[in-house]
Amino acid sequence: MSTSRRALVAACAAILVAPSLTAQATRADSLRTAGRGDVAGQHAEARAIYQALIATAADPAARASATRRLAMSYGYDANCARVIELQEQVIAYWVTRRAAEPQNAHYQEGEMANEAARVCIDHGFLDEAERMYRRGTALGNAEPSPRTHPASLWAFREAHAMARVAARRGNTADATRWLGDARKALDSDATMATSQEQYFPYLVGYVALFTGDLATAEAQFQKTVVAMPNDPFQLVLLGMTHDRMGHGAVARGFYQKAYDMATGSNPPSIYSRVFTKQQLGLP
Repeated sequence: MSTSRRALVAACAAILVAPSLTAQATRADSLRTAGRGDVAGQHAEARAIYQALIATAADPAARASATRRLAMSYGYDANCARVIELQEQVIAYWVTRRAAEPQNAHYQEGEMANEAARVCIDHGFLDEAERMYRRGTALGNAEPSPRTHPASLWAFREAHAMARVAARRGNTADATRWLGDARKALDSDATMATSQEQYFPYLVGYVALFTGDLATAEAQFQKTVVAMPNDPFQLVLLGMTHDRMGHGAVARGFYQKAYDMATGSNPPSIYSRVFTKQQLGLP
C-alpha cells in the first residue's frame, strides 16, 4: 500500500474513533486528506472518508458539508447524476434552515443547484445543466425581503449559464441573445456588477470559443487568466483555444499550468484536473 493510500485509510479510521474534544479538528484534517486523495486520483479511498464523515456527523450542518464534498468527488468521474443526487441532499438541509436564516438559506440553495449544474455543463451534460441552473435561479429568487442577494445577481448568473449552454449546443443566436441579457443585468445594478463584472470577459470568450470565433476567444482569455489568476479553468479555456488554432505545443503549456494549479474541491478545479490529465496523457 502506498504512503498516500495508508494516510487515507488512517484518516478514515481516525474519524470513527476520535474523542469528542478533538472531533472537529479530526474532521477538518480528514477533509483535507480526502481532498488530496481526490486530486491524486484515489477516489474510492477519498469517498470512504467522506462517507465516514457523513455517518459520524454531529449535526445536520456537518453532514451537509461532508455530503457536498462527496458530491464534488463524483465530478472527477463525470457522474452528473450522482452529483445532482447528493447536492439535492445538501439543498434539503438548507431548506430546513429557512426559518432560522431565510436570506442565507435561499441563497445557499441556489448556490448548491448551480454548483451541480457547473459540474454537468463542464462534462457535456447540457440538459441536466440547464435544468439545475434554472432550479438555482428559482431557489435563489425565493429569498424573502429584506433581500441580501438581489434579483439582478440571479438574472446575471442565469443569463451567463444559458449563454454557455447555448454555445455548447452550437446555437450562436441563442448564445448571443443570452450574452446580451448578461450585459444588461450587469448594467442594471452597479453594486452587483462590482463583484460580477470579472466574469463577463470569461463569458464572451466562452461563447466565442464554442461558436468558432477563436480570435475573440483568445483575446478574452488572455484577459481572464490575468484577472482570475486562481482559476485553472481559464488556463484550460485558453489552452483549448490554442488547440483549435492548431497551436498544440502552446496549448500543452497552458494545460500543464492548469493541471498543476487544479488542486481544489470546486467544479472548475475538478474539471480542469480531469481534462488536463487526459490531454497531457498522465496516468
